[in-house]
Amino acid sequence: MPRALIIEDTPDNMRLICFILNRNGIDTIEAETGQKGIELALAKPRPDFIILDIQLPDIEGTEVLKIIRNSEANGSIPIIAMTSYAMSGDRDRLLADGCNGYIEKPIDPMTVMDQLREVLGTEEEA
Repeated sequence: MPRALIIEDTPDNMRLICFILNRNGIDTIEAETGQKGIELALAKPRPDFIILDIQLPDIEGTEVLKIIRNSEANGSIPIIAMTSYAMSGDRDRLLADGCNGYIEKPIDPMTVMDQLREVLGTEEEA
C-alpha cells in the first residue's frame, strides 16, 4: 500500500485529505508542523509521496521543501504543494522551487485523486 506524508496544520484539511487518500488505498502519515514533517520525510521507511501545505505554524512550507530537497531523500520523493497560495506566479514559483505538483485549496474531493494521479504519473483507478 502506498504511503503519503501529509504536512498540514489545519485539522479539518488534514482529516479531509487523509479520508480521501485512505478511501483510495493510500496509507497516511500526519505531520501538523513543518519540523515534524521534515523528520517524518527523512525517517525510514520513507513515504512514497508528500503533500505539503505552504503556510505552516513553525516553518514556511517553502523552507520545508528546501530542507527535504537538500537532504539524502532529494528528488526521490515527489512533493505536491496543496495550498491556498493562489496569486499569479505562485504555482510556477513552487514548481521551480522543487515541487512536483501544485493543487489549489480549497480542494475538490471529487477531483483531488485525479489531480494526484496526474502529478504522480499513475493511471490506476482506486
